Amino acid sequence: MRDYNNLAVWQKAHALALAINSASLRLPRARASLASQMRRAAESIPTNIVEGCGRVSQKEFANFLQISVGSCNELEYQLRLARDYEALDGREWQRLTDLTIEVRRMLIGLSGKIRRDLRALSRER
Repeated sequence: MRDYNNLAVWQKAHALALAINSASLRLPRARASLASQMRRAAESIPTNIVEGCGRVSQKEFANFLQISVGSCNELEYQLRLARDYEALDGREWQRLTDLTIEVRRMLIGLSGKIRRDLRALSRER
């Protein structure tokens, strides 16, 4: 079991969830369902990191990180949709998209490291 509070990727994902929540509250009422989907996807990212940290095996942890990657992909599209609906201005869209991509890269990097470590361990046995 790991302490998620010490993971830089969780800290960044948590900040992303807070930023998305704030931005989604400023979307027009006509886009309430999109705002809700954006919040759910953004909240799913750090939540799955936390759930993975509570798992016993590294393999399970890596699987939860992959779920978080999927939520990043979903959020990136929802942000594009909000921009294309003109519900989110270009500068905020870019800032939030950049943060989403940064979190996704961090997740992929950590997941890859865990999987490499697992392969190395299995070869040693």
